[in-house]
Amino acid sequence: MSTHPCLSCGACCASFRVDFSVHETEDMGGSVPQGLVVEVTGHTARMRGTDHARPRCAALTGQVGQRAACGIYEWRPSPCREFEAGSAACNRARQRHGLAPLEGLVP
Repeated sequence: MSTHPCLSCGACCASFRVDFSVHETEDMGGSVPQGLVVEVTGHTARMRGTDHARPRCAALTGQVGQRAACGIYEWRPSPCREFEAGSAACNRARQRHGLAPLEGLVP
């Protein structure tokens, strides 16, 4: 039985800025914990840590490429929910971290 590759990867969480609607935050009735959010505009929020020169989401635990996990998986924002393992963006993130591309996961 193999585990899902995202459980040992985390490259996307340490590669991209993650912006989403403020309505997804706890303060606005959503589920993303307020302590992990930076307000960008009155309408847009960002996951803390993803706007640094070397992005790393504050919710990412573990080491990229070894054993990584989202500390708020159940409450993560929509861009994280919609991100596809094996997509072109996924493989760009993996390449940035010296990881082989994933194949055969996205039609």
